[in-house]
Amino acid sequence: MKEVVEYIVKCLVEDKEAVKVTVDEADDEIVVHVNVAESDMGRVIGKNGKIASSIRTIAKSLAGKDRKKTFVKFED
Repeated sequence: MKEVVEYIVKCLVEDKEAVKVTVDEADDEIVVHVNVAESDMGRVIGKNGKIASSIRTIAKSLAGKDRKKTFVKFED
């Protein structure tokens, strides 16, 4: 899952070196932290949060087979 989210985010941003994706797994949940440069935050979130919502949907579908709650948090 980390690789897929990282690939999508790197395709969206200009500063690819600043992209950092980490995954924290607990018993019943997965939290994906996405760090990008402050200037690229708007590109990752998108208009009205549509791109961020799409990234969250993809992450949830990837984790669906594990039956775990999945959260994607965008940080700068």
